[in-house]
Amino acid sequence: MNRSARAFWLRSPGHGELRDLTLPEPAEGEVTVRALWSGISRGTETLVFRGGVPASQHAAMRAPFQDGDFPGPVKYGYLSVGIVEEGPDALVGRTVFCLYPHQTRYVVPVSAVTPVPDTVPAERAVLAGTVETAVNALWDAAPLVGDRVAVVGGGMVGCSVAALLARFPGVRVQLVDADPARAAVAEALGIGFATPEQALGECDLVVHASATEQGLARSLELLAAEGTVVELSWYGDRKVTLPLGEAFHSRRLTIRGSQVGTVSPARANRTYADRLALALDLLADPALDALVTGESAFEDLPEVMPKIASGEIPALCHRVRYDKTA
Repeated sequence: MNRSARAFWLRSPGHGELRDLTLPEPAEGEVTVRALWSGISRGTETLVFRGGVPASQHAAMRAPFQDGDFPGPVKYGYLSVGIVEEGPDALVGRTVFCLYPHQTRYVVPVSAVTPVPDTVPAERAVLAGTVETAVNALWDAAPLVGDRVAVVGGGMVGCSVAALLARFPGVRVQLVDADPARAAVAEALGIGFATPEQALGECDLVVHASATEQGLARSLELLAAEGTVVELSWYGDRKVTLPLGEAFHSRRLTIRGSQVGTVSPARANRTYADRLALALDLLADPALDALVTGESAFEDLPEVMPKIASGEIPALCHRVRYDKTA
C-alpha cells in the first residue's frame, strides 16, 4: 500500500504550500482513505487563509483533524470525500465523507468517516458539511408550515438553507443577496430571489448568512412583529453594530445565534452522526449541484486559494479534484 501523501498547508496568512508526508499504518479501528474530492468552504476558509481568526476563537475554530495552529502554519479544511483503501471489510472500497483537510490520503478512526449513499455522487458529497450546517440552522429556527422566510446572504450556507426551506409546504422563501448573479443559483434551487432593496418584508423568520453588518440590519427590517433572525454568519475579528435603538424593542424582535459546532438543543436526541447522515441523504437532490461553482486540481491549490480569498475566483463551493494522485 502506498503510504505517501501530500497536504495543503497555510504557511502564513495569504501563503499556501503543498507538503509531503508519510502515513502511518492504520491501527485496529482505523481506515486509510484516498481522497477523490474536497471542497473549499469560501467563508470560513477565506477567513483562515487571511489570518482573520481572533485569538479568543482559536480553540473554537479548530477543525477536527487540523494540524498546526492559527494564524499558521496550519493544515485546515473539513470537506473531504474519498475511497477507503484499508480498514474493516465492510468499508473497504466504500466512498465516504470525512471532516478532513485537503490531503491526498489520510488515516482516521472508523468513527470519523460516514458512507456516502449510493444515490449521491461523490463529487456532490463535498457539500455534506455545509448542508449539515443548514440542517442544524433549521432545527434551531423551527420554521412552520406557511411561514414567510427570507435568507439574507447567498453564499454556500445561505443557499443550502434556502434549498432545504424550499421543501417545506406552504413556505414563502426568498434568497436575498446584493449580487444579482445569485438569481441564477436561486432559480436552479427552485426559490425566489431579490436584492436587499426589493426583498419582501413581514417575514416570520429571517436566516442571516451574509457576514455583513448591512445584511444583519436589513434582516431586522424584513421581520414582522415578534419575528426572529437566526444568525449564521461568522464575523471573525470584525466588529458589528446594529440599529437596536429603532423599532427593535417595540416590535419585540429576536436575534438568535446558531452554530454547527453543537447539535441544536431542539434535537437533543440526535447525535452529530445522525445530523451528518441526514445531510448526506438530502444530497440526493441534483438541484444542489448549483452550489458548486468552480473546480481545480489539488496541485493548483497554492495558486487557487489566494484567488478565492480575494474574490478573483467567485465561488460558493469550489471543488478540489484529486485525479492525479496515486
